[in-house]
Amino acid sequence: MNSMPFIQPNDSPAAVTLNFSLRFWVLVVITGIGAGLGASLLMALLVLVQHWSYVYRSGDFQHAAELVSPWRHIWIMVTAGVLATGTVWLLKRYFRGRNSDVPKAIWFRSGRLPFVRTIIEALLSMTIVGMGASLGREGAPKQVGAAVASALSGWARLTPAETRFLVACGAGAGMGAVYNVPLGGALFALEILLGTLSLPLILPAITASFVATVVAWITLPNHATYVVANYAFTSGQLVWALVFGPLSGMAAVFFVRMIIWAERHKPSGGWPMLAPLLMFTALGCVAIELPQLLGNGKDVTELAFTDKLGVPLLLALIFLKPLATAGCLGSGAPGGLFTPSVTIGAALGGFFGHLWSLAWPGATPGSYAVIGAGAVLAATTQAPVSSIVLLLEMTHHTLGIIVPILSAVIGAAITARLLDRRSLYSGPVQPIRATVQTPAEHPGIPYQASICTDIEVISIASSYQTIIQRLLDLGQARQILYVLDDRGMFAGRILPADVMTCHPLARVLNTGAAADLVTPVTCLLPTMTPAEVERRLERESTGELPVVDALGGALLGVVRRKT
Repeated sequence: MNSMPFIQPNDSPAAVTLNFSLRFWVLVVITGIGAGLGASLLMALLVLVQHWSYVYRSGDFQHAAELVSPWRHIWIMVTAGVLATGTVWLLKRYFRGRNSDVPKAIWFRSGRLPFVRTIIEALLSMTIVGMGASLGREGAPKQVGAAVASALSGWARLTPAETRFLVACGAGAGMGAVYNVPLGGALFALEILLGTLSLPLILPAITASFVATVVAWITLPNHATYVVANYAFTSGQLVWALVFGPLSGMAAVFFVRMIIWAERHKPSGGWPMLAPLLMFTALGCVAIELPQLLGNGKDVTELAFTDKLGVPLLLALIFLKPLATAGCLGSGAPGGLFTPSVTIGAALGGFFGHLWSLAWPGATPGSYAVIGAGAVLAATTQAPVSSIVLLLEMTHHTLGIIVPILSAVIGAAITARLLDRRSLYSGPVQPIRATVQTPAEHPGIPYQASICTDIEVISIASSYQTIIQRLLDLGQARQILYVLDDRGMFAGRILPADVMTCHPLARVLNTGAAADLVTPVTCLLPTMTPAEVERRLERESTGELPVVDALGGALLGVVRRKT
């Protein structure tokens, strides 16, 4: 124990200097190229599927969905349900244990993603969104960009911290390319996926997103995602934004909690695997009367921005769009949440904007929809800076009302953070509480009386700052952290010596450092004899060894060498 270095209070990541190698910069550019090409191909797939499903050659998806027969609504969504059910079942069967969720990979696995499964999920996601699933189209290009970055990281043998960062850059690049938002894509990677806006990380993220966006211009149009008028500022907008901000924050928290619940109750096997078929069939039936629920909501959002939706329809969308999105996601179908969040915000802002205009006329109700979209997006993502930039890039014409937008965003973000700090992207992957199972739950341990549960346990997703603080709180006597993975199983331990040699990038990223620093350790099993335990402890330099459940790998405590 005395041979381990002691963590001092001045061991801080604040002054870390990052110098990325030329090899890393080359990988950033290649990641951007891959993300841009992937976004182009996926968007071509989306358009092809939409035109086939709703039988149109020109115009927009929403108008076409309104014109088809009721029976086509049903059988297209039934087909989407069969496709989603079958593909998800095959993925679970043949890619067991290989999750392709990008935030989970960044938090818990240092960015490592199964390339083939991730690409298949991306293709499925874009296909079912084109057929009408109420999910975002950004999920697929985000996955492709991340998968390309993960594969490149493995080939180049990058460190875990570099892999995690490059994967986040790849995901942001895919986002930037598909929405034509190069700066917003970079901020999405940093503020939303990594939870940091550290200056040394901005240039690589912007480079990847810029390259991806330019590459995507080969096939995708270089114009704003949403066509919005040049709205003028009014004092009524500002007063409304101050009132609406906290209200939208509360609505966003409700939506986030709904998504978290849906994510955590996804079917894992048996008859519940038919959930996509049942959910999509139900959505097709509802869409006969309300086709605005179909798809990611882009066209509906633009209609709200231009004040072309009636008050009853806006009210219906406020309640039914979150339910449709949570239902599609909870059924097990893959997809994004960005565009549905914008749609919900636009509907909420448009509805209350119409009511406000009755008391304080002067502003176009469409401007309230734009403000509402920014506020809800900031609250659901817990990323106000990214949300403002994304809204500006996606519309190109909202600087005239930037003051009420900022007012609503601030109110929404503060309210959401006070009520619930989880976001759409971090909430579903929040680690379970790091705890130790009591030995009493595992009778028959020969040395049960010797097991100590008074130990420091952390999640494998913990940041460098958290690790440093937890080691400091322990004091010099026993600076050992025991790490649990995303399932709550024992993953290893962290000693001060591990922290002192960590990669500088791991000190800057706001999550996942424990995955970089954790080291395996020889564990004790409940079936061992006291004599065998003593022999192992004699060879252990720290003087203590963890005890884990032989079947599941749960941490039961530690046994310390007698002094």
